[in-house]
Amino acid sequence: MNPPVIFCADDFGLNTAVSQGIAELAQQGRLNATSVMSLAPGWPADAALLKPLKNRIDVGLHLDWTSPFAVVAGHGQPLSRLMLRTLCRQLDPISVRACIERQLDLFEAHWHATPDHVDGHQHVQQFPVIREALVEVLVRRYPAGQRPWLRISRPLASAGDLKAWVIGAMGAKALQALAQQAGLPHTPWLTGIYGFDGDAARYAQRLDQWLQEAQGHAGVVLMCHPGLPLPHLDADDSIAAARAQEFQVLQSDLLPQLLQKQGVSCGRGGDPGH
Repeated sequence: MNPPVIFCADDFGLNTAVSQGIAELAQQGRLNATSVMSLAPGWPADAALLKPLKNRIDVGLHLDWTSPFAVVAGHGQPLSRLMLRTLCRQLDPISVRACIERQLDLFEAHWHATPDHVDGHQHVQQFPVIREALVEVLVRRYPAGQRPWLRISRPLASAGDLKAWVIGAMGAKALQALAQQAGLPHTPWLTGIYGFDGDAARYAQRLDQWLQEAQGHAGVVLMCHPGLPLPHLDADDSIAAARAQEFQVLQSDLLPQLLQKQGVSCGRGGDPGH
């Protein structure tokens, strides 16, 4: 039997449609993890949606440096600028550690527990300066044996895919090396990367391909971005249409059929094999 795949829905707390869609899929057993934007104003209320799922799915922190919530918090900036500044190591490590601590504090204030994992909005968790600060904070803040697992955004398949290549090149190997040195649990592989284009049928085809690629690999996170359909366009969420399509596919009978076809099961980050 192939090692289990962790289906992780990103962006919990972004808005009501996203949070409710993720909670519904988790209740149906279609997700094993979700990542929380703890800076989002909706997180305190939306946390209640996940309470019935405690200990059934992994609930972690979606470390954020690029959303409007991060801008309001005072440290947010456009992704391209953040990438350049981190590559040039222009961020102040002390300020970076403070931003990480604040987001962990906000997560724990409403979840009342340690995050099961930490990843990053637009994969910022593995950018230079941020990755070193994150590992330092997690090791200092949590005792051994109770530390969150880290998502390493190392694409399973990146040949010919510029987006996947960039994601991996921004620090996947470096973060994995830091995690290994610090003894932090981590998942080494990421799939589910695409440009949020195409219809539901195209997403289903991609899902089939991702599950096929995951065969034989332990510790694969299949990230997804589902949300309930909105009655109107949301100017603040450029991928709202893709979220609805992902939700449609993930809650359908197709998902268990694809899992059976590819001989893949679902599991949490702390399960054996991860």
